[in-house]
This record gives sequence, C-alpha cells and structure tokens, in this order.
Amino acid sequence: MRAVRASALGLLSSLTLKESRLCLRTPVSVRRSSSSSDEEKVSRYPVPYKKNLPYDIVELMEEVEIKGGFLPNVFKVLAHRPEEFRAFFAYYNLLMNKESAGLSKAERELIVVATSAHNNCLYCVVSHSALHRIYSKKPTVADQVAVNYKVADITARERAMLDFAMTVCRSETVTDEHFSSLEAHGFDREDIWDIAAIAAFFALSNRMAHLTDMRPNTEFYNLGRVPRDKCPPDTENNKL
Repeated sequence: MRAVRASALGLLSSLTLKESRLCLRTPVSVRRSSSSSDEEKVSRYPVPYKKNLPYDIVELMEEVEIKGGFLPNVFKVLAHRPEEFRAFFAYYNLLMNKESAGLSKAERELIVVATSAHNNCLYCVVSHSALHRIYSKKPTVADQVAVNYKVADITARERAMLDFAMTVCRSETVTDEHFSSLEAHGFDREDIWDIAAIAAFFALSNRMAHLTDMRPNTEFYNLGRVPRDKCPPDTENNKL
C-alpha cells in the first residue's frame, strides 16, 4: 500500500497550513468518523464508517485529516469501494505528485482545472483550483482558466499545453502537429504523455464525481487566496 500512502501524503503536503500559509478553520464536524448519517451529504452512495474500512485506508485518512486540517470528500466517496480507492490514488500519485523539468506541479493542476471545467465537474474544478493556487502562489489564474483559459493570464507555453490537454479531453485526433507545437514550447515526449494521461485520468475522475454527486469541501474555496498574516485572530475554541 505504499503507493496509496505516498499519494495521500503528496496531497496532504499541498494542504498543510505550513506550506500553504493560509487561514483554515476546521469545523468540529469534519473530525467525526466518516458516515453518511453524521456529516453533510457528500455522495449519492453510502460513505462507510471508518470502523468498517481496511486499516490502511483508515490510517491514511486520519493522517490526511490531521495534517491537512480536513479530509477531502474524494477520500470519503471513493472509500465506498476500497480496492478501487487504492488503485485510484496509486495512479493519481504517479501522475500528480511529481515535478519534472518540463511539467511543474502547478501546471499539472492547471490541466485538471481546464479539462474538469470542460467536463462540468464542480468537485475537481474547486479542489484542483485550490491546489494550483498553493503551488503557483497565483490566486486568480485558476479561476480564469476555469471560465476560459484562452483569455486567462497564462503564458503561451501554458496555453499550448492546455490546447493539447483539451484535444485529449474532447477525444479529438492527436496528430504529429500537436507534438511539434508542444516541443516548440519546450515539452518533451514524456511531458506530452503526462499531459495526455492527466487529461484522460481526470475524465474518469470527473465522471465518477458526476455519478456520486461528489461535493467540494467548503475549505477548498479559500485555500491559497488569503495570506496567513491577514487572518483574523484565533478564537479560544478555534486555534490552529
């Protein structure tokens, strides 16, 4: 289960207060054991109680929740099928938690935002916009890309990347011209594979989010927007 654990740790490292330098108040309700009866509805399918889940998944969830301040709803929803949960996060880790010379983590998240917006996936747009803001330190770009990446404040290189990601997202024919265009912007063939794989993988993720009616955690909306030094003082019952 090391691959699954690494994927979660990569995600929680993105969400930790230390790295993101954000205000994050965690409601007491998110600290409860997961179930469809004691929390807000996050899925059409039952969210299992932690006591009914395999130990490795429970351990992973608790570590994410403790270190990140909240448990992203995707963990709760996909826990409905533990074996698929493990497979999903193993592949997620391989695609998203690496940074190559040609494709940064922020760029990977931008691909998810653009393609998920095309696929009308609320959960992925909101959650991965938050991750892009954290990685890029740019609080408005993901919002722009979610609406219309062609007029967003991005580089020509990023626009070429998203043009190709959208080609894959829309299941259009990939040609040698696509490779030539991307290579002209500094992407190599392994980067091009990554762009395509991310667009393809999140087509699956988007559709599963639609199936389950997966709802974004409210915490995602403000992540990466408000510098920590501008946060209001903690209250007695809400200390970080």
